[in-house]
Amino acid sequence: MTHQYKYILPILFVFLVKHTLAQKATQPSLKQTFRNDFLIGTALNPAQIMEKDTASARLVLQHFNAITPENSMKATHLHPERDKYNFTVADQLVDYGKKHHIKINGHTLIWHSQLPNYVRKMNNADSLRQYMKDHITTVAGRYKGKVFSWDVVNEALADDGTLRKSVFLQLLGEEYIVEAFRLAQAAAPDAELYYNDYNIEQPKKRAGAIALIKKIQAAGVKIDGVGIQGHWRASHIPLTAIEQSIEEFSALGIKVMFTELDLTVLPNPFRGDNADVSARTANSTNELNPYPAGLPDSVQATLSKGYEDLFKLFLQYKDKVSRITFWGVHDGQSWLNHFPVRNRTNYPLLFDRNYQPKPAFYAVVKLKDL
Repeated sequence: MTHQYKYILPILFVFLVKHTLAQKATQPSLKQTFRNDFLIGTALNPAQIMEKDTASARLVLQHFNAITPENSMKATHLHPERDKYNFTVADQLVDYGKKHHIKINGHTLIWHSQLPNYVRKMNNADSLRQYMKDHITTVAGRYKGKVFSWDVVNEALADDGTLRKSVFLQLLGEEYIVEAFRLAQAAAPDAELYYNDYNIEQPKKRAGAIALIKKIQAAGVKIDGVGIQGHWRASHIPLTAIEQSIEEFSALGIKVMFTELDLTVLPNPFRGDNADVSARTANSTNELNPYPAGLPDSVQATLSKGYEDLFKLFLQYKDKVSRITFWGVHDGQSWLNHFPVRNRTNYPLLFDRNYQPKPAFYAVVKLKDL
Protein backbone atom coordinates (compact mmCIF):
# COMPACT_ATOMS: atom_id res chain seq x y z
CA MET A 1 0.00 0.00 0.00
CA THR A 2 1.39 3.41 -0.93
CA HIS A 3 1.83 6.14 1.62
CA GLN A 4 -1.01 8.13 -0.04
CA TYR A 5 -3.58 5.32 0.17
CA LYS A 6 -2.53 4.52 3.73
CA TYR A 7 -4.30 7.71 4.86
CA ILE A 8 -7.07 7.91 2.26
CA LEU A 9 -8.67 4.52 3.05
CA PRO A 10 -9.34 5.21 6.76
CA ILE A 11 -10.78 8.61 5.83
CA LEU A 12 -12.99 6.96 3.19
CA PHE A 13 -14.17 4.32 5.68
CA VAL A 14 -15.14 6.98 8.23
CA PHE A 15 -17.03 8.86 5.50
CA LEU A 16 -18.98 5.74 4.51
CA VAL A 17 -19.87 4.93 8.10
CA LYS A 18 -21.08 8.47 8.73
CA HIS A 19 -23.04 8.43 5.48
CA THR A 20 -24.74 5.15 6.41
CA LEU A 21 -25.60 6.38 9.89
CA ALA A 22 -27.00 9.58 8.42
CA GLN A 23 -29.22 7.58 6.08
CA LYS A 24 -30.54 5.49 8.96
CA ALA A 25 -31.11 8.60 11.05
CA THR A 26 -33.18 10.21 8.30
CA GLN A 27 -35.16 7.10 7.35
CA PRO A 28 -38.81 7.87 8.03
CA SER A 29 -40.58 6.03 10.83
CA LEU A 30 -43.97 4.56 10.02
CA LYS A 31 -45.38 5.20 13.47
CA GLN A 32 -44.10 8.78 13.48
CA THR A 33 -45.26 9.43 9.93
CA PHE A 34 -48.82 8.41 10.78
CA ARG A 35 -48.81 9.39 14.47
CA ASN A 36 -51.78 11.73 14.02
CA ASP A 37 -53.74 9.30 11.84
CA PHE A 38 -53.80 5.72 13.15
CA LEU A 39 -51.71 3.14 14.97
CA ILE A 40 -49.20 1.17 12.89
CA GLY A 41 -48.93 -2.44 14.00
CA THR A 42 -47.15 -5.66 13.10
CA ALA A 43 -47.42 -9.36 13.95
CA LEU A 44 -44.58 -10.92 15.94
CA ASN A 45 -43.34 -14.50 16.12
CA PRO A 46 -41.73 -15.98 19.27
CA ALA A 47 -38.14 -15.10 18.26
CA GLN A 48 -39.19 -11.49 17.82
CA ILE A 49 -41.20 -11.44 21.04
CA MET A 50 -38.19 -12.78 22.95
CA GLU A 51 -35.94 -10.25 21.12
CA LYS A 52 -33.70 -13.00 19.74
CA ASP A 53 -34.15 -11.58 16.23
CA THR A 54 -32.20 -8.38 16.75
CA ALA A 55 -32.68 -7.06 13.23
CA SER A 56 -36.46 -7.35 13.56
CA ALA A 57 -36.28 -5.80 17.02
CA ARG A 58 -34.74 -2.68 15.54
CA LEU A 59 -37.49 -2.38 12.94
CA VAL A 60 -40.27 -2.98 15.46
CA LEU A 61 -39.09 -0.27 17.83
CA GLN A 62 -38.49 2.21 15.01
CA HIS A 63 -41.70 1.72 13.07
CA PHE A 64 -44.54 0.16 15.10
CA ASN A 65 -46.63 1.19 18.09
CA ALA A 66 -48.96 -1.83 18.17
CA ILE A 67 -48.19 -5.56 18.13
CA THR A 68 -50.21 -8.72 17.62
CA PRO A 69 -48.88 -12.23 18.36
CA GLU A 70 -48.88 -14.13 15.08
CA ASN A 71 -49.61 -17.50 16.74
CA SER A 72 -48.54 -17.40 20.39
CA MET A 73 -51.98 -16.62 21.83
CA LYS A 74 -53.92 -19.08 19.71
CA ALA A 75 -55.52 -21.91 21.66
CA THR A 76 -53.33 -24.71 20.33
CA HIS A 77 -50.27 -22.93 21.75
CA LEU A 78 -51.77 -21.33 24.84
CA HIS A 79 -54.18 -24.04 26.03
CA PRO A 80 -52.81 -27.34 24.66
CA GLU A 81 -54.57 -29.60 27.16
CA ARG A 82 -57.90 -29.30 28.94
CA ASP A 83 -56.35 -28.44 32.31
CA LYS A 84 -53.01 -27.09 31.11
CA TYR A 85 -52.05 -23.62 29.90
CA ASN A 86 -48.69 -22.50 28.55
CA PHE A 87 -48.31 -18.76 29.10
CA THR A 88 -44.54 -18.55 28.60
CA VAL A 89 -44.44 -16.69 25.27
CA ALA A 90 -47.68 -14.78 25.88
CA ASP A 91 -46.29 -13.45 29.16
CA GLN A 92 -43.12 -12.38 27.36
CA LEU A 93 -45.24 -10.59 24.79
CA VAL A 94 -47.01 -8.63 27.51
CA ASP A 95 -43.66 -7.80 29.13
CA TYR A 96 -42.32 -6.70 25.72
CA GLY A 97 -45.24 -4.35 25.20
CA LYS A 98 -44.87 -2.84 28.66
CA LYS A 99 -41.12 -2.45 28.31
CA HIS A 100 -41.35 -0.63 24.97
CA HIS A 101 -44.67 1.19 25.51
CA ILE A 102 -46.34 -0.65 22.62
CA LYS A 103 -50.05 -1.51 22.60
CA ILE A 104 -50.91 -5.21 22.45
CA ASN A 105 -53.78 -6.71 20.50
CA GLY A 106 -54.51 -10.19 21.81
CA HIS A 107 -55.19 -12.68 19.01
CA THR A 108 -57.43 -14.63 19.30
CA LEU A 109 -59.82 -16.00 21.93
CA ILE A 110 -62.28 -18.03 19.83
CA TRP A 111 -61.33 -19.42 16.42
CA HIS A 112 -62.35 -22.63 14.68
CA SER A 113 -58.79 -23.24 13.45
CA GLN A 114 -55.64 -24.06 15.43
CA LEU A 115 -57.75 -25.64 18.16
CA PRO A 116 -56.25 -28.32 20.42
CA ASN A 117 -57.29 -31.87 19.55
CA TYR A 118 -59.39 -32.27 22.68
CA VAL A 119 -61.58 -29.33 21.61
CA ARG A 120 -61.97 -30.44 17.99
CA LYS A 121 -63.09 -33.86 19.19
CA MET A 122 -65.78 -32.55 21.55
CA ASN A 123 -69.30 -33.69 20.73
CA ASN A 124 -71.05 -32.40 23.82
CA ALA A 125 -72.41 -28.86 24.06
CA ASP A 126 -71.88 -28.60 27.81
CA SER A 127 -68.21 -29.57 27.49
CA LEU A 128 -67.57 -27.05 24.72
CA ARG A 129 -69.46 -24.32 26.57
CA GLN A 130 -67.35 -24.97 29.66
CA TYR A 131 -64.15 -24.90 27.56
CA MET A 132 -65.11 -21.55 26.06
CA LYS A 133 -65.91 -20.07 29.47
CA ASP A 134 -62.72 -21.39 31.06
CA HIS A 135 -60.52 -20.33 28.13
CA ILE A 136 -61.80 -16.77 27.77
CA THR A 137 -62.03 -16.14 31.51
CA THR A 138 -58.55 -17.50 32.18
CA VAL A 139 -56.73 -15.94 29.23
CA ALA A 140 -58.41 -12.53 29.06
CA GLY A 141 -58.50 -12.38 32.87
CA ARG A 142 -54.78 -13.09 33.18
CA TYR A 143 -53.97 -10.05 31.04
CA LYS A 144 -56.64 -7.74 32.43
CA GLY A 145 -55.31 -4.18 32.27
CA LYS A 146 -52.24 -5.34 30.30
CA VAL A 147 -53.66 -6.09 26.85
CA PHE A 148 -55.15 -3.11 25.02
CA SER A 149 -57.55 -5.11 22.85
CA TRP A 150 -58.72 -8.61 21.92
CA ASP A 151 -59.79 -10.28 18.70
CA VAL A 152 -62.55 -12.05 20.59
CA VAL A 153 -63.96 -14.09 17.70
CA ASN A 154 -62.00 -14.75 14.52
CA GLU A 155 -63.34 -15.84 11.11
CA ALA A 156 -66.81 -16.98 12.17
CA LEU A 157 -68.32 -16.30 8.73
CA ALA A 158 -68.36 -18.18 5.44
CA ASP A 159 -67.80 -16.17 2.26
CA ASP A 160 -71.53 -16.03 1.55
CA GLY A 161 -72.11 -14.23 4.85
CA THR A 162 -73.63 -17.17 6.72
CA LEU A 163 -72.05 -18.49 9.89
CA ARG A 164 -69.22 -20.93 9.34
CA LYS A 165 -70.14 -24.51 10.26
CA SER A 166 -67.51 -24.74 12.98
CA VAL A 167 -67.57 -26.93 16.06
CA PHE A 168 -68.79 -23.89 17.99
CA LEU A 169 -71.79 -23.31 15.74
CA GLN A 170 -72.67 -26.98 15.48
CA LEU A 171 -72.69 -27.60 19.24
CA LEU A 172 -73.58 -24.20 20.72
CA GLY A 173 -75.64 -22.52 18.01
CA GLU A 174 -75.52 -18.91 16.84
CA GLU A 175 -75.43 -17.49 20.36
CA TYR A 176 -71.85 -18.62 20.93
CA ILE A 177 -70.54 -15.38 19.40
CA VAL A 178 -72.54 -13.10 21.68
CA GLU A 179 -71.56 -15.28 24.63
CA ALA A 180 -67.86 -15.07 23.73
CA PHE A 181 -68.02 -11.27 23.75
CA ARG A 182 -69.99 -11.32 27.02
CA LEU A 183 -67.34 -13.49 28.67
CA ALA A 184 -64.50 -11.32 27.32
CA GLN A 185 -66.20 -8.17 28.58
CA ALA A 186 -66.52 -9.67 32.06
CA ALA A 187 -62.93 -10.92 32.15
CA ALA A 188 -61.28 -7.78 30.70
CA PRO A 189 -63.72 -4.87 31.08
CA ASP A 190 -61.19 -2.21 30.10
CA ALA A 191 -59.95 -3.93 26.92
CA GLU A 192 -61.35 -3.10 23.50
CA LEU A 193 -63.14 -6.05 21.92
CA TYR A 194 -63.14 -6.80 18.18
CA TYR A 195 -64.54 -9.15 15.58
CA ASN A 196 -61.85 -10.11 13.02
CA ASP A 197 -62.24 -11.73 9.59
CA TYR A 198 -61.03 -11.83 5.98
CA ASN A 199 -63.04 -10.85 2.87
CA ILE A 200 -65.55 -8.89 4.94
CA GLU A 201 -65.05 -5.99 2.56
CA GLN A 202 -66.94 -8.09 0.01
CA PRO A 203 -70.72 -7.36 -0.08
CA LYS A 204 -72.17 -10.74 0.98
CA LYS A 205 -69.69 -11.41 3.75
CA ARG A 206 -69.82 -7.76 4.83
CA ALA A 207 -73.60 -8.05 5.23
CA GLY A 208 -73.06 -11.11 7.42
CA ALA A 209 -70.52 -9.26 9.56
CA ILE A 210 -72.84 -6.28 9.96
CA ALA A 211 -75.67 -8.57 11.06
CA LEU A 212 -73.34 -10.29 13.52
CA ILE A 213 -72.19 -6.98 15.01
CA LYS A 214 -75.74 -5.68 15.29
CA LYS A 215 -76.76 -8.84 17.12
CA ILE A 216 -73.97 -8.36 19.68
CA GLN A 217 -74.99 -4.72 20.15
CA ALA A 218 -78.68 -5.61 20.46
CA ALA A 219 -77.82 -8.02 23.27
CA GLY A 220 -76.26 -5.12 25.18
CA VAL A 221 -72.81 -6.68 24.93
CA LYS A 222 -69.68 -4.67 24.25
CA ILE A 223 -68.03 -4.69 20.81
CA ASP A 224 -65.61 -1.87 20.03
CA GLY A 225 -64.39 -2.59 16.52
CA VAL A 226 -64.06 -4.77 13.48
CA GLY A 227 -60.83 -6.01 11.92
CA ILE A 228 -60.67 -6.39 8.15
CA GLN A 229 -57.72 -8.68 7.56
CA GLY A 230 -56.53 -7.29 4.23
CA HIS A 231 -54.91 -10.29 2.52
CA TRP A 232 -55.17 -8.97 -1.04
CA ARG A 233 -53.44 -9.29 -4.41
CA ALA A 234 -51.26 -6.28 -5.14
CA SER A 235 -52.60 -6.09 -8.68
CA HIS A 236 -56.29 -6.44 -7.77
CA ILE A 237 -57.07 -4.54 -4.58
CA PRO A 238 -60.85 -4.08 -4.13
CA LEU A 239 -60.61 -0.39 -3.26
CA THR A 240 -64.29 0.43 -3.85
CA ALA A 241 -65.44 -2.45 -1.65
CA ILE A 242 -62.92 -1.48 1.04
CA GLU A 243 -64.19 2.11 1.05
CA GLN A 244 -67.81 0.95 1.29
CA SER A 245 -66.86 -1.32 4.18
CA ILE A 246 -65.19 1.48 6.11
CA GLU A 247 -68.33 3.59 5.73
CA GLU A 248 -70.79 0.83 6.61
CA PHE A 249 -68.90 -0.59 9.58
CA SER A 250 -68.15 2.82 11.07
CA ALA A 251 -71.85 3.70 10.74
CA LEU A 252 -72.44 1.04 13.41
CA GLY A 253 -70.52 3.21 15.88
CA ILE A 254 -67.45 0.98 16.01
CA LYS A 255 -63.80 1.35 15.05
CA VAL A 256 -62.50 -0.04 11.77
CA MET A 257 -59.07 -1.63 11.58
CA PHE A 258 -57.01 -3.41 8.93
CA THR A 259 -55.49 -6.12 11.01
CA GLU A 260 -53.43 -8.54 8.90
CA LEU A 261 -52.34 -6.48 5.94
CA ASP A 262 -50.14 -7.98 3.23
CA LEU A 263 -50.26 -7.85 -0.57
CA THR A 264 -49.30 -10.99 -2.44
CA VAL A 265 -47.48 -10.69 -5.76
CA LEU A 266 -47.68 -14.41 -6.60
CA PRO A 267 -50.30 -16.33 -8.61
CA ASN A 268 -53.21 -17.69 -6.58
CA PRO A 269 -54.39 -21.17 -7.66
CA PHE A 270 -57.77 -20.41 -6.09
CA ARG A 271 -60.40 -17.96 -7.25
CA GLY A 272 -60.43 -14.61 -5.47
CA ASP A 273 -58.63 -13.73 -2.24
CA ASN A 274 -58.82 -16.88 -0.17
CA ALA A 275 -57.30 -16.60 3.31
CA ASP A 276 -58.70 -19.81 4.75
CA VAL A 277 -55.65 -21.49 6.26
CA SER A 278 -57.09 -24.94 5.51
CA ALA A 279 -56.95 -24.27 1.75
CA ARG A 280 -53.60 -25.49 0.46
CA THR A 281 -52.22 -27.00 -2.70
CA ALA A 282 -49.12 -29.08 -3.40
CA ASN A 283 -45.58 -27.70 -3.36
CA SER A 284 -44.70 -24.86 -5.66
CA THR A 285 -43.91 -25.10 -9.38
CA ASN A 286 -42.05 -22.62 -11.56
CA GLU A 287 -45.37 -21.22 -12.69
CA LEU A 288 -46.61 -20.69 -9.12
CA ASN A 289 -43.25 -19.45 -7.83
CA PRO A 290 -42.08 -17.07 -10.57
CA TYR A 291 -39.68 -14.85 -8.55
CA PRO A 292 -37.42 -17.07 -6.40
CA ALA A 293 -34.34 -14.91 -7.01
CA GLY A 294 -35.89 -11.48 -6.59
CA LEU A 295 -38.76 -9.25 -7.61
CA PRO A 296 -38.69 -7.67 -11.10
CA ASP A 297 -38.92 -3.88 -11.17
CA SER A 298 -42.33 -4.00 -12.85
CA VAL A 299 -43.79 -6.15 -10.08
CA GLN A 300 -42.08 -4.02 -7.45
CA ALA A 301 -43.85 -1.04 -9.01
CA THR A 302 -47.20 -2.85 -8.83
CA LEU A 303 -46.65 -3.59 -5.14
CA SER A 304 -45.73 0.05 -4.46
CA LYS A 305 -48.79 1.31 -6.30
CA GLY A 306 -51.02 -1.07 -4.38
CA TYR A 307 -49.77 0.11 -1.01
CA GLU A 308 -49.89 3.74 -2.10
CA ASP A 309 -53.52 3.44 -3.20
CA LEU A 310 -54.47 1.68 0.01
CA PHE A 311 -52.84 4.23 2.28
CA LYS A 312 -54.42 7.08 0.33
CA LEU A 313 -57.76 5.51 1.17
CA PHE A 314 -56.81 4.92 4.80
CA LEU A 315 -55.79 8.56 5.15
CA GLN A 316 -59.03 9.70 3.55
CA TYR A 317 -60.86 7.87 6.34
CA LYS A 318 -58.39 8.45 9.17
CA ASP A 319 -61.24 9.61 11.41
CA LYS A 320 -62.75 6.12 11.11
CA VAL A 321 -59.68 3.85 10.74
CA SER A 322 -57.88 3.36 14.04
CA ARG A 323 -55.11 0.85 13.25
CA ILE A 324 -53.20 -0.67 10.34
CA THR A 325 -51.37 -3.88 11.25
CA PHE A 326 -49.01 -5.63 8.81
CA TRP A 327 -49.00 -9.41 9.12
CA GLY A 328 -45.29 -9.71 9.73
CA VAL A 329 -42.23 -7.49 10.05
CA HIS A 330 -40.41 -8.48 6.84
CA ASP A 331 -40.90 -10.63 3.72
CA GLY A 332 -38.94 -13.59 5.03
CA GLN A 333 -41.33 -13.98 7.96
CA SER A 334 -44.55 -13.86 5.94
CA TRP A 335 -47.00 -16.77 6.04
CA LEU A 336 -47.56 -16.13 2.32
CA ASN A 337 -44.27 -17.90 1.58
CA HIS A 338 -46.20 -21.08 2.42
CA PHE A 339 -49.84 -20.22 1.70
CA PRO A 340 -51.70 -21.35 -0.28
CA VAL A 341 -48.71 -23.04 -1.93
CA ARG A 342 -45.78 -24.27 0.14
CA ASN A 343 -42.15 -23.26 -0.39
CA ARG A 344 -42.57 -20.10 -2.42
CA THR A 345 -40.79 -16.76 -2.28
CA ASN A 346 -43.27 -13.95 -1.73
CA TYR A 347 -42.72 -10.22 -1.21
CA PRO A 348 -45.88 -8.93 0.50
CA LEU A 349 -44.59 -6.49 3.14
CA LEU A 350 -42.79 -3.14 3.31
CA PHE A 351 -39.43 -4.57 4.43
CA ASP A 352 -37.42 -7.16 2.51
CA ARG A 353 -35.60 -10.27 3.71
CA ASN A 354 -32.56 -8.15 4.57
CA TYR A 355 -34.72 -5.93 6.80
CA GLN A 356 -34.43 -3.03 4.37
CA PRO A 357 -37.31 -0.74 3.33
CA LYS A 358 -38.66 -1.47 -0.14
CA PRO A 359 -39.96 1.03 -2.72
CA ALA A 360 -43.44 0.30 -1.33
CA PHE A 361 -42.30 1.67 2.04
CA TYR A 362 -41.29 4.99 0.51
CA ALA A 363 -44.48 5.10 -1.58
CA VAL A 364 -46.44 4.96 1.67
CA VAL A 365 -44.50 7.45 3.77
CA LYS A 366 -44.25 10.04 0.99
CA LEU A 367 -48.03 10.44 1.09
CA LYS A 368 -47.68 12.61 4.18
CA ASP A 369 -45.51 15.05 2.19
CA LEU A 370 -48.07 15.58 -0.56
